[in-house]
Parts: sequence; structure tokens; C-alpha cells
Amino acid sequence: MAKSKEHQAWLAELEAQSRAKQAAFIDGISSKLRRPRPTQPPAHPFRGAPDFWQEFEWPLDERVEKFRANFKAAGGHTERLATMEEARAFIAGKAADMSARYVIRQNQPELNALNLEAAMPEASFSVWNSDPEEQWKARAAEADFGVVVADYAAAYTGSVTVLSSKDKGRSVSLLPTVLMVIIPIERLHTRLGEVLVNFDRMGRENLPAGIHFISGPSRSADIENDLTIGVHGPGVVYALIVG
Repeated sequence: MAKSKEHQAWLAELEAQSRAKQAAFIDGISSKLRRPRPTQPPAHPFRGAPDFWQEFEWPLDERVEKFRANFKAAGGHTERLATMEEARAFIAGKAADMSARYVIRQNQPELNALNLEAAMPEASFSVWNSDPEEQWKARAAEADFGVVVADYAAAYTGSVTVLSSKDKGRSVSLLPTVLMVIIPIERLHTRLGEVLVNFDRMGRENLPAGIHFISGPSRSADIENDLTIGVHGPGVVYALIVG
């Protein structure tokens, strides 16, 4: 018991010495700046984004224009299409141009109705989690094309948001060589904050398994800033704004 008390006293002495050194160091900086050392944390009277930013919103046409410009600046490609049938034809045409042989898509109602399989009879199709015996990560890794429908998109940052679930595996957007993201026009917002507030409303217990923000192709740089495309995700990403 005596040794334990001695040890506690020794630790307390070390902490006091450390705090004294810290105070002396900060006092020295304050002296050189010729202003007193603050002893209380600064007040933060505001929480969240200011009102003017909460109210900021572009008209629809400008939203589309800004999203396309920002997504392109990040290395992505965009197309503005009137209908899902046009999106179907565009994806099938790109697959033919790129000789895509293996395609994987999310198991979503919009993609089920799109019937891409009929438009691309030469390709081998996989629908995420449609067979419990299948190795789905392997199917996604070998795919030339991955096709998903965005849950949200933000024009100001040129970002697409894709959520994960049992029918919407994250591997479909992360592993194929080319990613096709269909963005229904009503899901295109001005600010990222308009997207994030939905997750606050869900509450922690109801959050999806994954929330993925995609702004163009995968971009990686080493310590010398040598940029490489497609190392940690698709090297080619198309955002198709539909409606």
C-alpha cells in the first residue's frame, strides 16, 4: 500500500512538472505576441452552417450545370438524359464501345425496370445478392461495368451519394473498372448539407451499412504527389442525370 501511494505521488509530481513546462512555453509565446495568454476556451455561439448558407439554393438548370462542371473537374464524365430509356441506351452503347463483357448492377427497383440485360445480350450480367451461394465481391471485382442508382447528389461539390444495404452492396460502386451512376433529377440538390440532414433525421440506429460519396474516379497520390487514377476504385465514372 505504501509503495502504491509513493507511485501515485510520483506520477502527480511528474504531471505537475509537465503542466508547468506547458504553461511556461505558452507564456513565452504570449509574451512575444505581446498579448495575455487565454485561460478559457473561446466561445462558440453559433452551431452548424449560417442561415444564409442554409437558404442557398440554385435553380434546377443551374444545379445541373454546376454539378456537371464540378464532376468533370474531378475527372468524371456526365450526361444529361431525358428518360430512363435514354439512360438504358447510353449505358448499352458505352458497354459496346468499351467491349464490356461482365456487368454487375444493384438489385434496385429502378434497375429491375430498366431491363439492361435485354439491351446488352452480349454481356454476362450479375444482380447483387440475387443468389446466396454466389461470391459477390469476386463478381464485382471481375466486372467491367458497375451500375447503380444514386440516393442523392450535390451540385456544389459535384458529389454523388450511394447508400449500402443487402441489395445495394458497396462493391458494385467500388470494384468494377467503369461505374455508371444514374441520378434521378429530383435527387440532385444544391448543397451537401441538404443530403447530410437526412442522416441526422434517421438517427444512429437507422443509418445504412455504408454511406459513400463519389466525386469522379478513384484518385490516389503518393508522398511525391504522383497522381494515379483507378487504384482504389473505378478508373472511369459516368454520372447520368435523368429526368
